[in-house]
Amino acid sequence: MKILTPQPSTQGPAAWFTGVVHFDVIAPGDQARGKVNAVHFTPGARTAWHRHLNGQTLHVTQGIGLTQSRGGEIMVIRPGDTVWCPPGEWHWHGAAPDHHMTHLAIWDGIAEGQEGVETEWADHVTDEEYQQR
Repeated sequence: MKILTPQPSTQGPAAWFTGVVHFDVIAPGDQARGKVNAVHFTPGARTAWHRHLNGQTLHVTQGIGLTQSRGGEIMVIRPGDTVWCPPGEWHWHGAAPDHHMTHLAIWDGIAEGQEGVETEWADHVTDEEYQQR
């Protein structure tokens, strides 16, 4: 057994996020393939469109957020909600316009012998796309 020393909070890079986002690495994936971050979004902040080679699970712990799969409807997410994003599905997630939101982002890194990009990032979610609801 090993207690992992917490890493400092990190501001989300502008290439991946619109607005102010910070994340705390909970499980960095160097002990196992599983990775977990606590991601803190300020009102209106959101990810860019992205997809994960092995899928992603989101578990909301605080606030109110929004999420959408490409071509789907924007869905409201609240504390206790868990969202599964299947492998390869383009999606985004973030805070509602008038609320902060924190979720746990859980995903697997690349397995030995597996090919591909762990997370592929694309265009930012425009204000028009974000306000579709």
